[in-house]
Amino acid sequence: MSSSPPRVVITQRFFDDRSLDFLRANGCEVEVAELAPGRADGDLSPAELEGLLAGAAGWIVGHARVTRELLQALPDLKVISRRGVGYERVDLEAARDLGRVVAIAAGGNDASVADHALGMMLALARRLRESQADMQAGKWAILMGSDLYQKTVGVIGLGRIGRSLVRRLSGFDAKVLVHTSRPDLAYAEANGVTYVDLPDLLARSDYVSVHAPLTAQTRFLIDAAAIARMKPGAFLINTARGGLVQDADLLAALKEGHLGGAGLDVFVSESDASFAEVTRQLLALPNVVATPHAGASSREGLDRTNMIASQSVVAVLRGENPASECVVADGRRDG
Repeated sequence: MSSSPPRVVITQRFFDDRSLDFLRANGCEVEVAELAPGRADGDLSPAELEGLLAGAAGWIVGHARVTRELLQALPDLKVISRRGVGYERVDLEAARDLGRVVAIAAGGNDASVADHALGMMLALARRLRESQADMQAGKWAILMGSDLYQKTVGVIGLGRIGRSLVRRLSGFDAKVLVHTSRPDLAYAEANGVTYVDLPDLLARSDYVSVHAPLTAQTRFLIDAAAIARMKPGAFLINTARGGLVQDADLLAALKEGHLGGAGLDVFVSESDASFAEVTRQLLALPNVVATPHAGASSREGLDRTNMIASQSVVAVLRGENPASECVVADGRRDG
């Protein structure tokens, strides 16, 4: 690193002391942005981001949009490190063109999100939200639930989180169907999963859990036609990205009683305000279990992703390479 300490700006909450100490011990001047209550970096305007990041060499980011215009306005910025694994809000082509490095915290939150998805399955199956609401209203009648044990679970996408979920499902003796663009036959044999096409998975699964990346090809992958193929009474879980599921179509299917329920950690309205009313109506349904994009937000998961994001920043500022699985764009060599 240069004699003048490189400035690293963190626009994420819940950044632990161990990761901060790591950055400082490696010669970084660290600034943690003070965000107003209820605001995340994804809510900041380009002008606000420019003000926070002026002169910074490193940026540890959450859900802010990283555009070509923003990168051009920040010529000192060398590395953008996501505390997370999605990067659909980052203009990777611009980063390459402008010589920047974009990294993700690969491997840091797999367990946390897989736990969250499994927890949603169990909460829906055993009707935990409905039971507690009834008890609070003075009704102690038992609501009949269902088992996850020995059911068929469809997993859409087989990245790190999908594979973590498959491991957990083995404890429930579940039959696991997988839809992925890159089937690994050795993995299937070792883990007892069956690769199928999407229509087959939808038709046969008691639970469908979505773990695909959000791309132009996967946007609204689960729409009205896909939902219509699902088993009556099946449960849909989305802990991946808002936009993979067409929430308006999901709302209609839940109101019609076609599905048994949905577990939602992500919503289209996170990036499209026109879906705000759809989200409001989904949250009001008794058979929807919802969280505010919190699947990765366990203490342990955030500590892991904080450190991985920090390690990528330090590597780039030293002129070195971050772990290969973390790099999604490297303008030093790709530009």
